[in-house]
Amino acid sequence: MSNPDALLVDIATMVESEGSNQMPLTVVVPGAVITGRLAPESVWHERVAEVLATSDHLKPFATLFAPSPDGPPTPPTHLHLHVARILQGSYGLPHTGGMYRIAIADISSWTVGDLSYSDQ
Repeated sequence: MSNPDALLVDIATMVESEGSNQMPLTVVVPGAVITGRLAPESVWHERVAEVLATSDHLKPFATLFAPSPDGPPTPPTHLHLHVARILQGSYGLPHTGGMYRIAIADISSWTVGDLSYSDQ
């Protein structure tokens, strides 16, 4: 989207100001449907840094994910999802959920809620 959805920006702003990481959201971006829970940018950065720091090969990259001393941009330009999955057919990848950063300007549609599939 060339003009980010104002309501989506407001939701992202509220997640940042409230520090909540429980808002479920599903977004459509070019080539993918991604579902997960919104997290404040600082929490997302912290979690990614923790994961990278546990890897011998990736540990040097952990410092790149230190939260900015200036805080996140206002208004937010990206959504930060955790326990997120790319929906592909009847599967969510990765199965356990991952950490995704998505440019709000790239989101063509969205819905509140975490989509999942059932075998029934």
